[in-house]
Amino acid sequence: MHPDDWVPLAEVARPHGVKGELRLRLFNASSDVLLGQEEVLVRLPEGGEEHEVSVERSRRADDAILMKLFSVDDRNRAEDLRGAHICVRRRDFPEAEPGEFYAIDVVGAEARVAGERVGIVAELITYPSIEVLLVHADDGKGDWEVPLTEMFIGRVDVPGKVVDLVTLDDIERTPRRKDKPKKDDATKASDEGPA
Repeated sequence: MHPDDWVPLAEVARPHGVKGELRLRLFNASSDVLLGQEEVLVRLPEGGEEHEVSVERSRRADDAILMKLFSVDDRNRAEDLRGAHICVRRRDFPEAEPGEFYAIDVVGAEARVAGERVGIVAELITYPSIEVLLVHADDGKGDWEVPLTEMFIGRVDVPGKVVDLVTLDDIERTPRRKDKPKKDDATKASDEGPA
């Protein structure tokens, strides 16, 4: 991923109040990347039309973020943005801590076991109890949902785009998922399990 690429981090859930403030549903509820941004990209749900917009202010509201954009001044205009994705440039993410990585940085990475390529990391999926890397198997026989724990994840080489898996034993195959837009792009994960 190029540092100038836009990454979707939230969806406009609904208007908040009557002065154009937006309530954003974060794809990663713990992410604060949107706070303090001076500019975001608004990607409309139908047709994918995009607009770079200056941010007037943003603040945390429980597991959501409330954001006021300069071009949105009333409830009707805010309602028009329902379902739009709010994106930031990859370069605006905070630096990951040692042993951590952003899911967006390993999408497309080779998944290997004992040095042999077994597939490609397609996305990170967050379940209530665990996060998993979805790996599309090279043999076409389905996917693996590899838990982000040290039992299954060995070394993660972000620059080299390689994820070394300890094992795939005891992981059942699932029918192949179709690729879709990523919702957990800003999720930070650790090569020793979820961050």
